[in-house]
Parts: sequence; structure tokens; C-alpha cells
Amino acid sequence: MDREAVNNYDLSLNLMNTQKAGLTLGVFAGTMHLFWSLMVAFGLAQGYLNFVLKMHFLNNPFTVQAFNISNAILLIVLTSVIGFVVGTILATIYNKFYH
Repeated sequence: MDREAVNNYDLSLNLMNTQKAGLTLGVFAGTMHLFWSLMVAFGLAQGYLNFVLKMHFLNNPFTVQAFNISNAILLIVLTSVIGFVVGTILATIYNKFYH
């Protein structure tokens, strides 16, 4: 880049869009918990949990409960909202400290 291009460079291009960051993290968190809910519904969650904990050299003290649709919906909605809020906060903090 020449000096004129550097002087005309718009630093606002490097700011994160807080809404997009929140939406991205919210969708990711909600999708992961949707997959977990489906694993519980199809009876695959206990085996997966046992496998993951064993791979980390841990005993499993947890038992997966029976599937409940209202709990699944609540889990997905809450994690999506929390993911959105956390993503928005992190993007805002990044934007404040970047400049």
C-alpha cells in the first residue's frame, strides 16, 4: 500500500457487526443443543456421554433423563438467547478495545 492508501484506509471496516456476532453464536449454541436433544430423544445421549468422559479419563456420575419435549424446547431457546447475548457483548467489547 502506498502512503495515500494507508491514510484513506477506513478503520471502521475492522469493526465487528455486533448483531451478526450475536446471531452467529446464538445459532451455534442453539444448534448444538438441538443435536443434544435429538440424541436424548433417540436414546444415544448416554452412550455418547460415557464415551466422551471415558476419553478424558473420567468416570461418569451422570444419568441422562427421559426425553421431555418442553425441556428440549426450553434448552434450545435459552441457549440460543444466551449465545446471542454473549456474542453481542463480546463483539461490543472487541469494538471498544480495537479503537
